[in-house]
This record gives sequence, C-alpha cells and structure tokens, in this order.
Amino acid sequence: MTDNKFSYCPQCGSKNIETHKGGRKWQCPDCDFDLYNNVASAVGLVIANSRHEVLFEKRAKEPRKGFHALPGGFTNPDETAEQAAVRECREETGVEPEAVTYLCSFPNTYEYRGITYKTCDLFFTAKLPEHFNFNPDAKEVSEVSWLPIRTEEDIEKADLAFDSAKHTLSIWLKQHSGDKQ
Repeated sequence: MTDNKFSYCPQCGSKNIETHKGGRKWQCPDCDFDLYNNVASAVGLVIANSRHEVLFEKRAKEPRKGFHALPGGFTNPDETAEQAAVRECREETGVEPEAVTYLCSFPNTYEYRGITYKTCDLFFTAKLPEHFNFNPDAKEVSEVSWLPIRTEEDIEKADLAFDSAKHTLSIWLKQHSGDKQ
C-alpha cells in the first residue's frame, strides 16, 4: 500500500502533519486537526445478455485506463448503493438499467494520483430495457462491448481493471453455470 502523506496540515499549514495507519489517518499536533481516509463505497453492475455475454466498458481514464470494467463507480452522499448503480450505468453508457438486484461485495484498492483509496465494492445484477442505444461518456468510457463469460478462463482473458470485478464474475458464473449457453 502506498503511504499516503500530506506535506502540510490542510487546516493550519503546519509542516508537522503526521501520517498514521498506513496513510489512512492524518493528525496535526499544532492545531489538533484529524482526517481519516475511510473506506469508500463503490458499485458495479453485472449485466448479461441471452448469449451469456457480459457488458463491459473500456476505461478511458486512470486508474487502469484501457482495461475492462463493469459499469459502476463511487456512491454519492445520501445515495443508496442501488441508486448509485443505476446512476453510474446511465452516466457511463447512456442506458438506465432495470431490475437491479444485490449480488455480492468485495474489498478493492483504487490508486489515483498517488493516493491509495480502499473501497468496499457492492455488485448487483441488472437488465437493460428491451430497446436501448449505448451512448457512452467519452471522458469515462472509450468503448462498450459484450464479452463471453462462460468459464473462469473467460474471466482471466477479460483484462479486468479491478480484482473485485474478477471475484464477482466468478460468483456470478457459479450462479449461472446451469444456464443455457
């Protein structure tokens, strides 16, 4: 884990800011400032079609630019995980999913601009409406594609951005192993 550090106290500007708990807490002895980098909540959606293909986005920005990810992102304040999953999918793909159902959760590490964020990623299954057109947000998503996920080897070949998605797809695959392919 990267040791997240401040050079100066964000409150008083002191150079005496101390980093604790592996970069998850900062404390200033000069003004008693405390800041915690707590676990953030994030969401992702497993959306499959009738051919046992899963919807993926290719990330258009760091971290993990160019890698595949499930539609999703961070939850906003005062938003449920389900609301965040619907919002993120709509923002990223241009399509609002339906029938959002909880699947599983996994811890994840999200490195961004030299800071290590720990997340709890909550995953859901969902369906797309009968008629839809993808309109991906080019700042977030360079392409949208359907990839076959029928075996563990398919998961390995998917070139996934985050381990939490890999674990989630393994669970999803086990639950759908009896489906017609």
